Amino acid sequence: MPANTGFENPEPSRQDVDRLTGAVVVEFGTPWCGHCQAARPLVERAFDDHPGVRHLRIEDGRGRRLGRSFRVKLWPTLVFLRDGEEKTRLVRPDSVAAIREALALIDPHDVP
Repeated sequence: MPANTGFENPEPSRQDVDRLTGAVVVEFGTPWCGHCQAARPLVERAFDDHPGVRHLRIEDGRGRRLGRSFRVKLWPTLVFLRDGEEKTRLVRPDSVAAIREALALIDPHDVP
């Protein structure tokens, strides 16, 4: 599954995210965030090697409960889940390699 380029609308509840099975990455950010825009091509390239990973992009900000439940402070924050359990997270990733390493923790069978 390629990286998601749009934001989820409406955002899922924390309970819905916790119930997701398999490998999932929840990415928090905003469309206007410069750091998010810089990370976008890195995320897309990293996901090329992990087509089976589900990718949820969540627009974060004031009053957004899902981001608060994950204690997101900076954008973008990528939370890597396996069967609803957080395995790792990256804040403001700056390399494809770092994202690929995190993806390998939740999707080890698709590593090239």
